[in-house]
Amino acid sequence: MTPERIYEALTTGAMQIQGQSLSDNEKRVVAMFMSGRPLGGLQQGDAKNMPNHCAANLPLADPAAGPGWNGWSTDLTNARFQPAKSAGLAADQVARLKLKWAFGFPTGVSVYGQPTVVSGRVFVGSDLGYVYSLDAATGCVYWSFQAKAGVRNAISIGPRKGAGPGKYAAYFGDMKANVYAIDAQDGASLWTAHVDDHFAARITGAPALYEDRLFVPVSTSEGYNAASPDYPCCTFRGSVVALDAKTGARIWKTYTIQETPKPTRKNSKGVQLYAPAGGTVWNTPTVDVQRHALYFGTGDSETEPAVKTTDSVMAVDLGTGKILWVYQAQADDADLPGCGANKTENCPSEQGPDLDIGNSPILEKLPSGKRVLVAGTKDGDVFALDPDRKGALLWRTDVTGRGNVSIAQNQPSGRPGTGGIIFGGASDGGRAYFGLSGGAGGALVAVDLTTGERAWFYRTAPESERAGNAAAVTAIPGVVFGGGFNGKLVGVSTADGSKLWEYDTVREFTTVNQVPAKGGSMGGPGPTVVGGMLFVGSGYSVTRGTPGNVLLAFQVE
Repeated sequence: MTPERIYEALTTGAMQIQGQSLSDNEKRVVAMFMSGRPLGGLQQGDAKNMPNHCAANLPLADPAAGPGWNGWSTDLTNARFQPAKSAGLAADQVARLKLKWAFGFPTGVSVYGQPTVVSGRVFVGSDLGYVYSLDAATGCVYWSFQAKAGVRNAISIGPRKGAGPGKYAAYFGDMKANVYAIDAQDGASLWTAHVDDHFAARITGAPALYEDRLFVPVSTSEGYNAASPDYPCCTFRGSVVALDAKTGARIWKTYTIQETPKPTRKNSKGVQLYAPAGGTVWNTPTVDVQRHALYFGTGDSETEPAVKTTDSVMAVDLGTGKILWVYQAQADDADLPGCGANKTENCPSEQGPDLDIGNSPILEKLPSGKRVLVAGTKDGDVFALDPDRKGALLWRTDVTGRGNVSIAQNQPSGRPGTGGIIFGGASDGGRAYFGLSGGAGGALVAVDLTTGERAWFYRTAPESERAGNAAAVTAIPGVVFGGGFNGKLVGVSTADGSKLWEYDTVREFTTVNQVPAKGGSMGGPGPTVVGGMLFVGSGYSVTRGTPGNVLLAFQVE
């Protein structure tokens, strides 16, 4: 149902008795949560009703033939590094980046999607559920497609196999666990697949596309409501699903928690409780062609005792989904977000420390030829695993400034989740770069991939300012870009962390589609750099932060 229909039912319709105890704002929140998109604006969001139509929709050029940023990363390793030829942007030019155009998401309250740029076009999703195809140079709009719920993840473009005029398809998921394939030429629907029946299931991480298969991470919002004594906590299990990219047919599904949730006890209201649950997959899986393996991070347990595959990096077989190995970064982590200020019988006896591995593991080859798999924790540990020795730990380093200790065995830190690495880093082969998020200030940090030693630490905001850098970072030769919850986008030198450029996105913008728009926080998707331009969304406010609804495109002046 649309949010408008749910709101109407709670206000004047069939559910008004159930809704009479709710305030008007609470009814709106329920309508937006259950529908997976904000109230209002469905007609405004349609590209047909925008004034900036592109003059012609010429046949899409081969996405692999020119510079591009396709999906969450530029390649299957999730290194989020754009080589010089494709970047078209040198370190000494970054200081001259200026805004070229801005596109407003109609009635948007949170910028979800990371822009994909291929064939001279931008493909981006919105919280309203629309996916847009725009011209990268001007921001004019080719078409829009309306999904059944908000589209938070990056879009992947690949060759289309089968009947139809278009040669390429666009793949993505929505906030109701639907996965789509649409024609990248005109936005026509090709197929839709529902990958999880749990009512709170959703797709937040971008699916990975490889050899006609789509590997889909499945996450949830169950934890935000499960503290209520009326809720039968908890039954969701995170998973990765492999789909046939041609048809949407399921090939395999692997749960992060192998055991099906079973009844445990009843709370004082007589509501049945269940376990085990949790292990959400927030991130885009990483493809290891050499090992024929798929790597991804998992979230914490929703129930106790915490399962050994939570807060972990997991490896599964590409062909079958069989679990190959697991590295657990944090043991005994059972956490429900709703329990922080309102602990009930549904809550774990010990809450947290809430150390989900929400970032995609980065697969890199060192100068020595040795391969490493690098990821980070929410309290600021960066660790490297050996993908060729079943995930054996190589090093683990606290990069936050509270200490800088490397260890050679799996010893969870035990520190409280005061802020660290959330949505992911980037790597240029020699160093990995991460944004650090926390209650105080914000920072970018560089780590040597061979030793795990911290190379430099750049504070993006003073400790007095809540400006954590939770958003994924992006690297080009000589520069790493990162966005903060204060709305500031910075570019710093990969050599020493010195600031090269900064742009404050918290402002109103005149947009090419004449939609009123403003920037806000940056907390999830990172910028993409293609052909001398930088593209970034501003206004991420999923759990907190400053709302916004704009996509920005920068170019050297």
